[in-house]
This record gives sequence, structure tokens and C-alpha cells, in this order.
Amino acid sequence: MNIALVSCANLPDWEVDDQPLTNALKKLGATVHHPSWTETIDWNQFDLSVIRTTWDYHHRKFEFVNWCKTVPRLFNNAQIVQWNTHKSYLQELETSGTKIAPTIWINKNENVDINKIMCAFECSKGFIKPQIGACASDTLRFSMDELELAQQFLTENIHQDMMVQPYLESVETEGELTAIFIDGEFTHGVQKIPVKGDYRVQDDFGASDMPYSFTESEIETMKQTISAVPNHFELLYARLDYLRDASGSLLLNELELVEPSLFFRHCPESADKFAKSIIDRV
Repeated sequence: MNIALVSCANLPDWEVDDQPLTNALKKLGATVHHPSWTETIDWNQFDLSVIRTTWDYHHRKFEFVNWCKTVPRLFNNAQIVQWNTHKSYLQELETSGTKIAPTIWINKNENVDINKIMCAFECSKGFIKPQIGACASDTLRFSMDELELAQQFLTENIHQDMMVQPYLESVETEGELTAIFIDGEFTHGVQKIPVKGDYRVQDDFGASDMPYSFTESEIETMKQTISAVPNHFELLYARLDYLRDASGSLLLNELELVEPSLFFRHCPESADKFAKSIIDRV
């Protein structure tokens, strides 16, 4: 069996999170390849292609989605990728009952007044991010005395869809809480804490991570969110990222269905489960 764990051309040397998955696949008799999605190759040579570390896709989102449509036996598939690569999916999930942070959705080339938005939120800090993005790119945390800066930031990014939310202070203390599912089953939780004073929970920015335990009730709520994904029964993997609001409720920050780190290092058996699920689909 030839299995492609699809990557990007400029993957950092320090990225080894998927090594347990590679090892688990080899133990099951698979030959594992790590091609970049931008390579000119015959993707039919692989029995299955799994998107893993295509970390540059958000710079070429439309090209990436079109590439997905050409690859046979791809997981997660092109339809799911297209839906998940624009954060407007959160609006759909909210309609289906998933709790997210209060959000103002801004279309590209739309002028808005950040002061009016913040007054409506009735909060002292806000957060701006793009509706197409990854790894905290093009984001801004700001306070009420930085409204001019925030307005300028929106003006500079007027040619892309943006979103504004109240800034959730818990990201600096409890951090972001991550739940990982493989083939619809919860495998493990992870807590990601940024360096002091920062809000970025990616290890690119020095954040730390550790195992985390969710309650059974929380996991059931996550399953309900997953069931609202179009063609959710075809999902091979899913990662749900949460922040807590001031009342302690979990709010879905991101639903990662394209290229999320799955933190196998915090649950080695999850790599074995993922490998088996890949082989089963072959």
C-alpha cells in the first residue's frame, strides 16, 4: 500500500508531530510518502492521500481547493476542505446549535465602524482575524484606547473577509482547549497555553501544550457539532478548538478539518488508531 501524508514544500525541520503516524502506518505494512501538494506528480499512484502538513495553503486557498478536487481518494475530501477553509462555516454551526463567540462578519471591501462594533459588544478588548487564515496570521488584539489602530488594521485588510469578536481573556491563562476525533471517535484532549502576555497558542510562537481531560457531556456536545458538518460521515479526522467565556462556557473557536496538528505525542495510541483507519479506508 502506498500512502501519501501530504505536506508542503517549506515544512520546518522541527516538525515531527506526525512521526508516530508514519511509524504506525509502516508497522501495518504501508509505504509512506510525504509529497508537497504543489508537486507535479501522479496522485493516482497512492492508494490513499491524507492531508497533513499543508501549512501554506491559506496563502493560495483557491488553488489548494482546486488541487483537492483533482486528487483521488483524498481525506478529508475536497468538499469538506472547501467548506472548512472559510470561517463562515462557524455561522452554519452556530445556526445548528454550536456556541461560538459573538461575531461581526465583515465582507471584503466593506467599511465598518469598529467603535460601533465594540459598543455593541460591551467589552473592553476586541479581536480581529481573517475568515481565511491559519497560524494566527493577520490577527489583532486591541483595547478601547486602540480603536484607531484597529480601524486602520481593518482598512489595511479591506480586500479580504474579516471577523471581529470580543477578546476572550481566558486564552492567556487557561489557553485554547483542543479535542481530537478520529473516524468520529474522541481520542484525546490537549491544552495549549501561550507565552505570558501573548494570545497565540501555536508552538511556532513558543506556546506549550499538555494533555487535557474533557467531560463526557462536553464530548457529547462536540459530537453534535461534528454531526452538523456537511457529509460528516466521510470525516477521517477532526480537531475542535475551544476558548472559555467569562461564565465558563466552552465556545468553539475553530473546527479544523484540513491540516491540524493532532498532537500524537500526548496520546500515542491515537496514531495507531489513525493508521488503522487509513488502512481500513484503503
